[in-house]
Amino acid sequence: MTPSLIRVGRSESPVVVVDDAVPDVDAVVDLAAALAPFPSVASSYYPGVRRVLTAADGAAHDYATALLRSLAPFIGGAFDVDGFDWIEGSFSIVTADPARLSPAQRAPHFDSTDPGYLAVLHYLSDTPGTGTAFYRQRSTGIECVDAANRETFVAAARRDSTALSGYTNASNAAFERIGAVEGRRNRVVLYQGSLLHSGIIPAAMPLSADPRVGRLTANLFIQAHR
Repeated sequence: MTPSLIRVGRSESPVVVVDDAVPDVDAVVDLAAALAPFPSVASSYYPGVRRVLTAADGAAHDYATALLRSLAPFIGGAFDVDGFDWIEGSFSIVTADPARLSPAQRAPHFDSTDPGYLAVLHYLSDTPGTGTAFYRQRSTGIECVDAANRETFVAAARRDSTALSGYTNASNAAFERIGAVEGRRNRVVLYQGSLLHSGIIPAAMPLSADPRVGRLTANLFIQAHR
């Protein structure tokens, strides 16, 4: 594993990048492919398909557990926490046509207002030009959404998102990009779910639901505690 720490925005929010996250990434892709086809998740804003992992999934669930265990020192050091609980995880593939995104899917988003709710994203495919970007809402200056500013962010996002089109990959009239991590195969990026973010989805990227062809990631969420 090769870790690095960057800080983004005026808030200097920590973002951890870990390369060479697992010794055999091909084996992880094989696990994902064995669980395909992935279902759509009606209650999610995720622009694609997801296969939620449970203990019944055996080796796939074990992979995610082992990954989190190996990342624990970096999580503790970067976010100043003593431990964490695994909340949920899935294999995910972006498949939505940019022209058919809902307004909420066109704008950067947050996962939780709790600063201890952390996202762990493992890039599993070789899809050049992809990644994850972080943003500041121009009209409000919000970079991290919390309980106090959530309604302000949502109201401005609803107003501004109608003018957006496709995936947000860079700065635009409503959002300023304040940082980005390139999506390299077998790279993990960790960040607070309260930090505004969006996947970088280039126009030429294949939108295949096949885990061996599309933009395959493992998306894990943990609750940190002191």
